[in-house]
Amino acid sequence: MSIHLDKLTPREIVAELDKYIIGQHDAKRNVAIALRNRWRRMNSTPEMQKEIIPNNILMIGATGVGKTEIARRLAKIANAPFIKVEASKFTEVGYVGRDVESMVRDLVEQAVNMVKTAKKEAVKQKAQEIVEDIILDVLIPPMYPNNTNQHHHRPSVGFAITDDNDVINTPPPPISSMPDQELNERTRVRFREKLRAGDLEDRKIEIDMQASAAPNIGVMGGPIDDMSMMNIQEMLGNMMPKRSKKRKLTIADARKILLEEEAAKLIDMDEVKEEAIAKAEDLGIIFIDEIDKIANSGGKGGGPDVSREGVQRDLLPIVEGSTVNTKYGPIKTDHILFVAAGAFHVSKPSDLIPELQGRFPIRVELQSLTEDDFYRILKEPRNSLTRQYEALMESEGVDLKFEDDALRELAKLAFTINSDVENIGARRLQTVMSTLLNDFMFDIPDVIGANSHVLVTRDLVQQRLSSLVKNRDLSQYIL
Repeated sequence: MSIHLDKLTPREIVAELDKYIIGQHDAKRNVAIALRNRWRRMNSTPEMQKEIIPNNILMIGATGVGKTEIARRLAKIANAPFIKVEASKFTEVGYVGRDVESMVRDLVEQAVNMVKTAKKEAVKQKAQEIVEDIILDVLIPPMYPNNTNQHHHRPSVGFAITDDNDVINTPPPPISSMPDQELNERTRVRFREKLRAGDLEDRKIEIDMQASAAPNIGVMGGPIDDMSMMNIQEMLGNMMPKRSKKRKLTIADARKILLEEEAAKLIDMDEVKEEAIAKAEDLGIIFIDEIDKIANSGGKGGGPDVSREGVQRDLLPIVEGSTVNTKYGPIKTDHILFVAAGAFHVSKPSDLIPELQGRFPIRVELQSLTEDDFYRILKEPRNSLTRQYEALMESEGVDLKFEDDALRELAKLAFTINSDVENIGARRLQTVMSTLLNDFMFDIPDVIGANSHVLVTRDLVQQRLSSLVKNRDLSQYIL
């Protein structure tokens, strides 16, 4: 399995996370060590590979401080399958909840998609050549040596090409002493050049494409989970004969559909499944959010706390290490990295059952964001809100710039509102930025046309957002 973690030390992993996440150094250090330990385990002796288990992490911190973003960016750095689930979804299974094992099945599905995408990219060149030949066969049907070479049997050049529902018959090449097969081949060469040059993209052709064989079925009786329903539909779809249907599309659209079909034919799905299972087992990351919502904060008793503790006990074997059956085959969860997170405002980590606590040995407390953190969040990350709004306006030809004093004023206002109303972390910046720039976004392009310039100054920020600070009842702005 190719993995580039050998080129990333823990310090370099933290440096990569710093490009998108401000602060939270302790959390970054711990996830960087956990990620590097995966490479260390895979490069240890075969006997020890089975024994080394990941140190699962429990992140404790208020909403909007970067818990989810750290886990998501970590998965991108490792090119690893990543799934985020909310623990509260698993409460009261059979009524409104989901089966706990579904998180592992979702992870495998993600791994399969990643492997398929990589393999499709590897066969893309070959698939493009096949698709080109298919389109040429529709435009100019090939002639074979064993065919009767009579001029009146030669198909018209431009066969089945339509443009705005009108058939366009390109005149056939002049009849000469040249054999039919050679004339046909020369015509195909000319049309192949036109295809590659993009001259025929808007012309319409009629192609045969695979129709979906999966039937829509309903199941009578008790409730059935989504995965079981998908498996039943896939099984019945495989039993039914493959059908094809004709569609009239432009060459540009037909190429996309045919490219997907031909690339899928060139891929060995058994190999994809094996590689995906291995990728999920060795590199998979499952982020369990809102784990504090299933903690029993009121001590032992009946009511909803029963379902909460039940979810914890359902989670326990998955986190401990077990085998889960998926439609791609069984997967062991022993070496999947679990990162749990929660605000723990009402409950405490110690309110979780002891067995589950023991499966998250690394505990990290994330700090609340300061005014200076807000300023850095607006200015430094590659995906900062200021850069996002600049890109949105740039698409309309409008140049948006922020003065440094304006960013500091925005950070101060966001911090003040969080302190006075409810602390929702960095998400408050989205509320403030939206309130500041909504009028500009509405006026583009009717009032503010292309090649215009918008400069956000400190005075503009104070003028437009002063009502936010004065009005203490900010329920309309609370996310």
